[in-house]
Amino acid sequence: MTAISPDARRSLLAANLICLASMVVWAAGLPAADLIIPHMPPIALTAARTTLAALVLLPVWIAAEGIGTVTRANWVRGAWVGFVTLGLASFFVILALQFNDPVTVAIVSAAMPLVGILLECFADKRPFSRALALGLALSLIGGLIAVSGAEGKVDFGLGVLAALASVTLYAWGSRETVKALPDLSPLGRVTITLAGCAAVALIAALGDGLIRGNWPDWPAIGPAEFGGLAVFGIGSMAVSQLMWIIAVGRIGIGAASMHMNAVPFYVMLMVFVLGGPWNWAQTLGAIIVVTGALIAQGLIAPVLSARPR
Repeated sequence: MTAISPDARRSLLAANLICLASMVVWAAGLPAADLIIPHMPPIALTAARTTLAALVLLPVWIAAEGIGTVTRANWVRGAWVGFVTLGLASFFVILALQFNDPVTVAIVSAAMPLVGILLECFADKRPFSRALALGLALSLIGGLIAVSGAEGKVDFGLGVLAALASVTLYAWGSRETVKALPDLSPLGRVTITLAGCAAVALIAALGDGLIRGNWPDWPAIGPAEFGGLAVFGIGSMAVSQLMWIIAVGRIGIGAASMHMNAVPFYVMLMVFVLGGPWNWAQTLGAIIVVTGALIAQGLIAPVLSARPR
């Protein structure tokens, strides 16, 4: 058994709080996305969302670390990772939101911890300890409880498949953002992937408009819709992604992705603030999910962190 020092425990707890905050901010973007999704094709919305996020973070990165750091960064690799992590994943989540409501899309994210754990076990040779198994089990149970308490209508078709594709690509790309860009700070990693993705998405959106005529419905887009885009792009993309990559770098994609299963509760909480009903099933599910994530890291019942003999 490996004991966790007080400093390491505080660091892990801080990383988990950052991850939790990332999920809350991301969840806030799902209802906001409903304002803009009907008026923009998925590719165009992906381009607008990532471009807006990149335009916010790029000046911050330059101011914080200098133009030299920015120009020396590996932009080709950053663009590729960003295209997979944020471009394709964002495209699929937008597609999923066209077929399902925000709560349902958040529920499908319950598959992400399993994807994250499998990535760490196979790619990083992480041992599958008892604590990890218990944490994963609690995360899945919490997700299932949230599913049972959800009021969204689930269409087990293209919408769910698109949401599953989104979380799989996002899990792989989040890990790759940390692994493939080790010399950059979390701010640099997020900014370069966002900017690279935005460049690719803008080209794709232009082609989609010229070839297929899929342009945004500009007359229907007013202040409310632009506000929804701002929350969906700056909050749910730029701010949330920065906190997410910080957390992934500290606790790994497996433990970080467990927090994703509490997203249905955060979405329900946003709806409750706006006048919707309180859902105790999703509340219980969120508590179980967060407990599972802490157990998997040895922060609760650390004796379970020992490898089975």
